[in-house]
Amino acid sequence: MRIIVGITGASGVILGVNLLKALSEHPECETHLIITEGARRTFQYEIDLKLEDVVSLADYYYDINNLAATISSGSFKTDGMVIIPCSMKTLSGVVTGYTDNLLLRAADVCLKERRRVILVPRELPLNSIHLKNLSAAAEHGCVILPPMLTFYNNPSSIQDMIDHLVGKIMMQFDLEFKGFVPWRGVKEDGQT
Repeated sequence: MRIIVGITGASGVILGVNLLKALSEHPECETHLIITEGARRTFQYEIDLKLEDVVSLADYYYDINNLAATISSGSFKTDGMVIIPCSMKTLSGVVTGYTDNLLLRAADVCLKERRRVILVPRELPLNSIHLKNLSAAAEHGCVILPPMLTFYNNPSSIQDMIDHLVGKIMMQFDLEFKGFVPWRGVKEDGQT
């Protein structure tokens, strides 16, 4: 299995880091990482990891400007791509097919080859342009998976919330994640 992970400069780069860690627990899964310039800057503000630490979590790493990379071609088979977090700028590029960097080209390739593209948008509040672009992305076949708060699993930390999101993403590729607590339903006596 091959999954492309794109990390953009939107707030929440730790989400991408946690996804890479979870994917690394699956030896059958080969990860291909692209990090935007904006994400490099966001790392400095949001996480205590160096770029090299994040890159070391992936099997392959590509420069954002390397449009000749293997993942820029549909003939290089992948199972899809996750853009986490997905900035509104990147969302706009995905929706319009504006492929001026490798991350956008890889997403475009996945869409044209009918491969899964999961977008984890990070913006709050959303304006009408964002909403139209998210709707257009869904119409083009993207899975929109925003980092929503969850409460049914009784989270006790931000990490629990991140684990829930990562688990939902992993489910899209039929991969297990031990940190994910699924909904178990309600019994007749009202107990879960």
